[in-house]
Amino acid sequence: MKFKSLLAGVPAAALLALCGPALAKDSDHDWSNIDILVLHWSQSSNPFFGPVNAGAEDAAEDQGVNIDIQFGEEDPVVTSNILETAIANGVEAIALGIADDDSYDDILCRASQQGIVVVSMNIDDSKGRDGTCRLAFMGQDFVTAGKALGERMIAEHGIGAGDLVFTPVEAPEGTYAVLRHQGVAEAMAEVGATTEMLATTNDHGTALNLMTQYLLGHPDTKAVIGLGQTPTSQAGQAIRDAGLDIPAGGFDISESILADIRDGVLTAAVDQQPYSQGYYAVTQAALAVKYGLYPSEMDTGGIGLVDKTNFGAAVEWSGRVR
Repeated sequence: MKFKSLLAGVPAAALLALCGPALAKDSDHDWSNIDILVLHWSQSSNPFFGPVNAGAEDAAEDQGVNIDIQFGEEDPVVTSNILETAIANGVEAIALGIADDDSYDDILCRASQQGIVVVSMNIDDSKGRDGTCRLAFMGQDFVTAGKALGERMIAEHGIGAGDLVFTPVEAPEGTYAVLRHQGVAEAMAEVGATTEMLATTNDHGTALNLMTQYLLGHPDTKAVIGLGQTPTSQAGQAIRDAGLDIPAGGFDISESILADIRDGVLTAAVDQQPYSQGYYAVTQAALAVKYGLYPSEMDTGGIGLVDKTNFGAAVEWSGRVR
């Protein structure tokens, strides 16, 4: 990455001075004039972000602030235009997923310099706060999570030297995909197994077809590990359609994924707790604007595996929270 963070080495107190009107709000503590942009990197049709939005909405109500939820549609131009509009409109804070290490650096640093609080959620620059002008990240430790899932699949299914593990993902170039795959690949390398990624997109029908075709062409595949919600939700059906009997696991929680865990189709899935991502991103952004409180890094799901032993709680709260 060519970009050098403008905030690198700057003391926290100095950073907070960039956070805009931290304390000088209405004397009666009416915070209703605080506007926060919540910007997701993904497509608006992606069901994963339902719980993220629920958390953001609850936080906005608790903090008495306004939020505007937008989707970048996996398009850097769309995302950049939304950011520019928000800055021009004078938002006090931005909470966003940073799916590209380079595309938004100039915009986010300009926003920070103008006194706008910037935090990231769900997905972050691969170099963290050293990579761009954001104050804190609320989301998953992707590498740790990937390695934990890989080690679970190895231990339970005897994956070993020479085995091939299929790791489909919606967007292989996305930071989340690269880092999750890194963790899974590290686990596999320790036992001499290899991995292979495939782009599935977020469309379930497209993902199922692409995954099935891959498995038909690679009948020696030892296991499937979906690196995102879409391929994880389609893994079981793809395996059946390809006429194979191999184990599968993956990332994220949905009603269909939980049903597959219950039925033994999936060994386990990593829960990154999307509600927490939305709730704490908006909460911490609001607290920074209102009181000058410095946002904290938060791991919302590094090694939280959901399997047959604990899926009940996830089922109870699936959809809006899990």
